[in-house]
Amino acid sequence: MTASTRPRADTRQAIVEAAVGLLRSGGAEAVTTRAVAEAAGVQAPAIYRAFGDKDGLLEAVVEHELAEHVAAKAAVVRAAGESGADPVEDLREGWRSQVEFGLSHPAVFGLLSDPARAGRSAAAQAGREVLAARVHRVAQAGRLAVGEQHAAELVHAAGTGLVLTLLALPADRRDPALADAMLDAVLARVLVDAPTAGDPGVVPAAAALRAHADDLDVLSPGERSLLAEWLDRVVAAGR
Repeated sequence: MTASTRPRADTRQAIVEAAVGLLRSGGAEAVTTRAVAEAAGVQAPAIYRAFGDKDGLLEAVVEHELAEHVAAKAAVVRAAGESGADPVEDLREGWRSQVEFGLSHPAVFGLLSDPARAGRSAAAQAGREVLAARVHRVAQAGRLAVGEQHAAELVHAAGTGLVLTLLALPADRRDPALADAMLDAVLARVLVDAPTAGDPGVVPAAAALRAHADDLDVLSPGERSLLAEWLDRVVAAGR
């Protein structure tokens, strides 16, 4: 089958895979229209028809590389919820997985450090939803000292900054203990000790109830919304 008779979906896939190979071997600078066209066995106009421009192609490459990773993380979260695994340990495992992905895919992570590109990325959004699901399980267990959104944003910001810091260093100068130390610092800010049979504390109790508020079918939708608003205010005031 020639490039001219290849189905459009196959052509698009061939272009993305060629660009992925170039990105992995040479970074974003290696993903030129000419190099991708040669590697994919197509003419340059085919790239513009499929992706609009080089930036569109790079975004497709980011989606290709990130989507599989995020899908695997989502499966882990589902399994953890079904098995009743420790939600804090699950959050730690998600952190380790994300740091490992960033360090092993520096070009992709560098592209995602562009806020505009990250904001358009469906896979990046799915990744944030996976993190939110992990944090939600921690809240349900009564372990959060802050609101879910605040906790998720802290974890995300710390992880992004950590990976960018490590990528800026030669591999032999990277401190392997830095990732755990950073996570420990964040968790010290957002977690409380496991609740006891006594008093779990107002904020953790409010955060836990807030995590279940949407499931309280005994209340009307308006009542659930009002309860959630009150609990959000209690949690925010206790920060």
